[in-house]
Amino acid sequence: MALVVWPTALERVPQRWRPLIGAGASSVLAAVAGIPLGLRQHPLAAGLRLGGVVASVVAAAVGVSPALEPVRTSMRERDIGLHPAAWLGLHIPVGTVWSEELAFRGVLQPMATGAFGRGLGGVVQAVAFGLAHIRPARAAGDSILGTVLVTGMFGWLLGWLRERSGSVAAPMLTHLALNEAGAVATLYVSRPNVGLGRESASN
Repeated sequence: MALVVWPTALERVPQRWRPLIGAGASSVLAAVAGIPLGLRQHPLAAGLRLGGVVASVVAAAVGVSPALEPVRTSMRERDIGLHPAAWLGLHIPVGTVWSEELAFRGVLQPMATGAFGRGLGGVVQAVAFGLAHIRPARAAGDSILGTVLVTGMFGWLLGWLRERSGSVAAPMLTHLALNEAGAVATLYVSRPNVGLGRESASN
């Protein structure tokens, strides 16, 4: 429940400090929990291999998604409210990927698995991950039910990657690929003059 309401509490913090505070809180949580994160040698190598493969597929899928009109329209209407460099270089990798993966896949996943078993534990982690995105969905004007369902399913996949590889590196790479590819696509689609400029130059 604490992880579910954490995004709402974090909104009270000035935007420029949210990534550092979120990542710091998750790092402290992981340290206090004392659960191995699989960031040493063999588990890390396995996590990088599996995460690299899945991340490549995810990035490719997101990269072509603007070809769909509903996706392109949604990207154009999105109000980022951040400088692109800050969004791509700080908020996504530090404020989102690092903080969420440590909290949900690094700590909650193994705790839920130990309490309820691998199957139900994975579901508990995925549901919590989905519910944690209610507030962001509401702020962005997205469908709350749709966001919870899609995010929950993605959370289950990330949890499976954690279990399969034994390292949080796998879900981190996949999560990073999804968000960064989506951000780059959004920035490109929301600036159609870039494409027009290239076309004019070629003509």
